[in-house]
Amino acid sequence: MATTSATLTPGQIISGHQKTAPVNVVGIAEDLGLKVWETRSLPENISGKIFRDPMNGGPSGFSISVNASEGILRKRFTVAHEIAHFILHRKQLDNGALIDDTMYRSGLSTAEEAQANKLAADILMPYSLIQSLAAAGINDVESLANRLQVSPTAMKIRLGIPV
Repeated sequence: MATTSATLTPGQIISGHQKTAPVNVVGIAEDLGLKVWETRSLPENISGKIFRDPMNGGPSGFSISVNASEGILRKRFTVAHEIAHFILHRKQLDNGALIDDTMYRSGLSTAEEAQANKLAADILMPYSLIQSLAAAGINDVESLANRLQVSPTAMKIRLGIPV
């Protein structure tokens, strides 16, 4: 009998997408039952949000909306960040809370935003994939960032290099 996404834990779903670079964050979202949309209706200072969407959301009943005007690297981080909220803060979401990254972008990060940022980095830049790339000779910050489709700054932070 084949294993379906419904029988896997979120960690198993994520790790299943972390075998090759770049990590397919939209694939992770879809496997978690989330629908990902790009929109131009978000304010300029909002990169994305996760929200209950019974009409158009995925099987989970939630959608992730990302700001269409932002670059691909930012969109990828935003999707990973909102996936992290879905996994870590599901109780708040189920209670109707709209969680977005306004506080993160304004520099007034809460504990939940910090948790979501850490898990987003874990999703996009798993150490196992970084080690595999390094073993294949891809070990400078720029090359690793390009392969994983993250910003060089995010990669430096991940590697513990001062920014």
